[in-house]
Amino acid sequence: MSGRVPGGLRPWKLRLGRLFRDRASSSRVLRLFVRVARRPLLPAVRLWRRNIQLRVVAATLLISLAVVLALGFVVIAQVSRGLLEAKEEAAQSQAAGGFAVAQEKANAPAAVDGPDATDNKVGRDASTWMNSLVKQLASGGQTAFEVVALGAGTGDEALPGTQGVKGARASGNVDPTASVPLGLRRAVNHATGAFKTFSEIRYTSGDGAKEPEPALVIGKRLSDINGDPYDLYYLFPLTQEEESLNLIKVTIVTAGLFVVVLLCGIAWLVVRQVVTPVRMAAGIAERLSAGRLQERMKVTGEDDIARLGEAFNKMAQNLQNKIQQLEELSRMQRRFVSDVSHELRTPLTTVRMAADVIHDARVDFDPITARSAELLAGQLDRFESLLVDLLEISRFDAGAAALEAEPIDLRDVVRRVIDGAEPLAEHKGTRIRVLGDTQPVIAEADARRVERVLRNLVVNAVEHGEGRDVVVRLASAGGAVAVAVRDYGVGLKPGEATRVFNRFWRADPARARTTGGTGLGLSIAVEDARLHGGWLQAWGEPGGGSQFRLTLPRTADEPLRGSPIPLEPEDSRANRARAAAEAAGGAAERTSAEPGDRSPIPPRSPVAGAMPVPADPTALPGNGARVVARPADQAQQEDRADGR
Repeated sequence: MSGRVPGGLRPWKLRLGRLFRDRASSSRVLRLFVRVARRPLLPAVRLWRRNIQLRVVAATLLISLAVVLALGFVVIAQVSRGLLEAKEEAAQSQAAGGFAVAQEKANAPAAVDGPDATDNKVGRDASTWMNSLVKQLASGGQTAFEVVALGAGTGDEALPGTQGVKGARASGNVDPTASVPLGLRRAVNHATGAFKTFSEIRYTSGDGAKEPEPALVIGKRLSDINGDPYDLYYLFPLTQEEESLNLIKVTIVTAGLFVVVLLCGIAWLVVRQVVTPVRMAAGIAERLSAGRLQERMKVTGEDDIARLGEAFNKMAQNLQNKIQQLEELSRMQRRFVSDVSHELRTPLTTVRMAADVIHDARVDFDPITARSAELLAGQLDRFESLLVDLLEISRFDAGAAALEAEPIDLRDVVRRVIDGAEPLAEHKGTRIRVLGDTQPVIAEADARRVERVLRNLVVNAVEHGEGRDVVVRLASAGGAVAVAVRDYGVGLKPGEATRVFNRFWRADPARARTTGGTGLGLSIAVEDARLHGGWLQAWGEPGGGSQFRLTLPRTADEPLRGSPIPLEPEDSRANRARAAAEAAGGAAERTSAEPGDRSPIPPRSPVAGAMPVPADPTALPGNGARVVARPADQAQQEDRADGR
């Protein structure tokens, strides 16, 4: 039994796998359908979200419409009930009088002669008397009601659609059996007293036959001149009440629509008085944010809106004054930096000449003086680099930096940068590898500035890579080109990637600058990237290295929509864990799908320093920085695995 369990479970695993795959594909189709169906509605949704006046008017319309409908139903129900109750009272009174007259005529004593011989029993049979009675009773109605007389037993013997039993009489071409409901006939035949119900008056077919009309039917069991029972019914048409009710409905609907439209108009006018100043304030705020600091709101009146406008104008005035002060201060600082940088060049040149003389003659000095001459020359080199960077920063701050863009192949720029960084890489024991250089990577850019950016990134990667490989990757897709520099050194701590481009910022203040850096390299690099209309972004994780990505438009003045290289490399901890999980899931599925395979291929372990070749053209810039925190226990395990 135990030997057959795996074979029996394996088909179920296959079915479950297919079920999950079918569900995943159906969910993707459903998401695609929702996305396609939602696309035409996006403008309306955007208008609904952005227009408060539209929302208020729509809410007023819906609420007022609901109120009018509720009131209309209540009013129509009350009016309908009142009309029917009044009609029933009048009909019952009329029918009671008719029943009394009919019974009196049946109980009247016989007469031999006289003018009322028509109503006497002498010389008349029951059929003739009933015809005369129906005509006489109906003549007093003047189309206000009709009279129907049916023989006894009609409720049990007559069926719907038949012509009725012998003795059925009706006035006004009324079909007696079709107009009187069978249930009412049975009630009249089996009990005493008057009964009523609502039905329809149906007329006999023929030329000029009327359409059926609603009516109130009242019936009672009576006796004829021979003492035999018969049923007498009064049919009161409800046409006039129905017309009155329809007129009331039309009136209520018309008045309700008018009230709804009127309320919407009132809401639109009232909301406009409030929304218009708010829209004006929003427009002025947008113009203020665009740099037009002289914009102000027009204030009229003394209400709350006027107070809002005055407060807004005061805020704008204070903001303008503060910005002018900051601009003046910034202008003074830029002028100070520029003046100091220029003024220091002359004495620095003199000091450089004297230092070169001393440095050339150091062989004649004692060891301490010779070492001092070497230190002086090295620090003067760094001082010169700092002055050059300060002058470049001052040009960026003053807006005087010019871009000399021309079509260049970034592969040539990368090769020159790597050739210049090779001595430092050999000293550090680092190998610089290049990926994606099989195809030309052409872009309109300033070769000098791009080379300066890449040199800074590569030198920083070598210096902070702790002897591990540095990978330089090139890619192009759509209207963008990108160069990413990946190292596997100490990486960046959480929050450092947002400050790495600040001036004079250092990740480790205690770390010595072995290459003579000034602390302005990344600041100048990010300004060079912005001058091209591109991005310079950083990613890092503690102990897992970092990656800096330079993205430039393929042609000048073309806006960037994405980067061909993801900011977070695929060999990061998060991506490696995700790939391992997917590989493990695929291996388990292959094991269940192939019962004869006893040695599934395990997922390949990621190689440290390897970079994937496929590019992701939809990688978006994000906020320009991302840092992934590493748990302490995981960091200790990786440190022990690396032998540190």
